[in-house]
Amino acid sequence: MSCLINKGLIVSEQLLKWVRPEIRELSAYHVPDAAGLIKLDAMENPYRLPAELVQQWQDGLAAVALNRYPDPAATELHDRLAEVMQVPPGRGMVLGNGSDELIQMLALAVASNERCILSFEPGFVMYSMIARFAGMNYVGVPLADDFTLDLDKARAAIEQHQPAIIFIAYPNNPTGNLFDAEAVEEIIRIAPGLVVVDEAYHPFALTSFMPRLNEYDQLLVMRTVSKMGLAGLRLGLLCGNSELISEINKVRLPYNINVLTQYTASFILKNAGFLDGQAEMIRADREHLLQQLAMLTGVEVFPSQANFILFRITQGNATEVFASLRREGVLIKNLDKPGPLQNCLRVTVGTAEENQAFMRALEHALQK
Repeated sequence: MSCLINKGLIVSEQLLKWVRPEIRELSAYHVPDAAGLIKLDAMENPYRLPAELVQQWQDGLAAVALNRYPDPAATELHDRLAEVMQVPPGRGMVLGNGSDELIQMLALAVASNERCILSFEPGFVMYSMIARFAGMNYVGVPLADDFTLDLDKARAAIEQHQPAIIFIAYPNNPTGNLFDAEAVEEIIRIAPGLVVVDEAYHPFALTSFMPRLNEYDQLLVMRTVSKMGLAGLRLGLLCGNSELISEINKVRLPYNINVLTQYTASFILKNAGFLDGQAEMIRADREHLLQQLAMLTGVEVFPSQANFILFRITQGNATEVFASLRREGVLIKNLDKPGPLQNCLRVTVGTAEENQAFMRALEHALQK
């Protein structure tokens, strides 16, 4: 038996040697099981489709040709998104299977061993992961202690590393704050390569660089429908200079936006008014939740212009608080690790009832 085990180990190692070392060193992106829990960990919109639209949507599904490949250009959806997202005339757009695929397409389009991707830390983990997937270096520029952009550090890092792409999350994830627009503009001006302003949380910030696309050819704006309430569709868009978008489009896999996503997103965006109403409710509930958290002893709350709130446990241990919340049926995001996010947790703004369940569980955890 031991011989068989040893032989199996040898065979496995012979196979695994073909996987790049930098991939073997990574950990896969972990999505926790949320079954039976109030799910406030993933920045999702907690509201479902209005009942009056569900039947109309289902009726239209019958006409979707599941036996045929989707429109490779997703023409109807493309035009609908350009209208709803107010993409400036003359700017190009490419669609992705969520923002993650767009980040990957960008990395593949510029990838070279001598090139790097730059972003700001703490920030969205997929920027660094996908840089490594593509065989590129990644440079993470530390934010200031209050999680604002440190322009001196940014200038120095850009000058030293000459990044092919700079990603700026606007608002930032996981900190929730909106960087100073003039600071972002300066980074765009001094960047040697492309600058991607990632506006995943635009519905909750109500400020955008989309209208500035005609001012800067190196600027790209990335959006997603996930935070609007359509996370299950996995649909993102990247907008910018048409010639540049055409080059990025060359690395897009054929038929990457399936027929169900194309039909459903087009249908819902024709009736998008209810999404604005949901975003308004989430913004109001965010402000209420910020006020409630700020009143708690032992909690430091950070400002947010997104649909989530970052807070630090100042009296106690964040991981223990996270575990206590989970035991009481509430799942949030545990960000507690050495560094700027030590003792930090992140909660998504849910429905009013979900938010109050979270607050009760948090107050109970803090009393232990």
